[in-house]
Amino acid sequence: MTDRQNRTDGIAAYFSSIARLQALLDVEAALAEAEASLGVIPRAAAAPIRQAAQVELYDAVAIESEARQAGNLAIPLVRHLTARVASADAVSARYVHWGATSQDIIDTALVLQLRESVPVIIADLARAADAAAGHARRHRATPMAGRTWLQQATPITFGLKAAGWLDALDRVTSALRSALDAALVLQLGGASGTLAALGDQGPAVASAMGEGLALAVAPIPWHAHRDRLAALACALGVATGTAGKIARDLGLLAQTEVAEAHDPAGEAGGSSSMPHKTNPVRAAIAIAAAVRAPGLVATMLSAMPQEHERGLGGWQAEWDTLPELVTVAGDAARAVASALDTLVVDPVRMRSNLDITGGLVLAEAVALRLAAALGKADAHAHIERAARRATGEHRRFVDVLAEDPAVTAILDRSSIEQALSADDYLGSAEIFVSNVLARHEKA
Repeated sequence: MTDRQNRTDGIAAYFSSIARLQALLDVEAALAEAEASLGVIPRAAAAPIRQAAQVELYDAVAIESEARQAGNLAIPLVRHLTARVASADAVSARYVHWGATSQDIIDTALVLQLRESVPVIIADLARAADAAAGHARRHRATPMAGRTWLQQATPITFGLKAAGWLDALDRVTSALRSALDAALVLQLGGASGTLAALGDQGPAVASAMGEGLALAVAPIPWHAHRDRLAALACALGVATGTAGKIARDLGLLAQTEVAEAHDPAGEAGGSSSMPHKTNPVRAAIAIAAAVRAPGLVATMLSAMPQEHERGLGGWQAEWDTLPELVTVAGDAARAVASALDTLVVDPVRMRSNLDITGGLVLAEAVALRLAAALGKADAHAHIERAARRATGEHRRFVDVLAEDPAVTAILDRSSIEQALSADDYLGSAEIFVSNVLARHEKA
């Protein structure tokens, strides 16, 4: 699939009926070529099977309809493939699907689809990380209100917030890449995982087939051992949750009353009834994906206890679940990458919002300056009472503190004002930003 197709159709196109059938056909052709190379089937049989393994030669709708009765997609596909080969070479048609079972073909085809689709998610996560790095770099010293429990806390910088996004994105991208690498493993075990139909050539066929498909070959077939796919599902779920966390932040920053960062004009969503609305649509896409992903991950984990050598029901539950999870994760990664790429940041509004409490967000800084003389607990309690008085009387915090004899006995007004300066109470924010940027740049 081309990059242009992916941009047009979305990541779900990697799991379309046509894409799925072609992946199955690719596995059948690779099986025949591996067996022919080792003399397990006649060497002349491989070419007709490969030539017939083109999805446009088949009625995908009819095959999928037959699959509902047959129990899986491989059974009718093998029947149609055999008939197509027989129309050109009756002898070669005898060797279609030689020694394999349906699950071998379906699992390996899924692995091929994952190899094509998941890197798109990884690329979008990396793009989101690069965009976050740009914000962290530009705004490492841009002060804004930190927020805990959705209330203003002590000051941070927008660069620190973006660095938090970046650090998480780098982690989940690395984890997803590792999980995908671990999952790119050939499935070939035959009826019960012994490859008995291939005599003593089973491991050699698997090795040749893995080489042909550029897939790793496990030391043993893994029909009922789904840990690799489950681990990939978990990595996709965590990546989607991370995208959702960032999107939640973006949505909150874009609120009318906050307005500290938003989508650029022309890229935000509108309203069918309110012409003034500019909705954070891309944030909504990622949050919706993060809401859906946990259930899909749970299904993949629930499907792991499969019976004996090949499962009943658990394997089948994966068929729609994992492709849907990949699609959901892809939607989230692309939405967050695009949102961060074009995010409009408003440092003036950040400063304005930081000042909205009249200095209350720096109460901790004043309490710490008093703690040496009063003790930490008493200083905290005293400043807490002063903060409540400032709030109740709708007065600037600095004025209330400057009238408090317990405070002025230790701090003059100039010292109080310095303690209430957001720029002087950013702690190690710049160091943390630098740490994250340095690690990102080395990756």
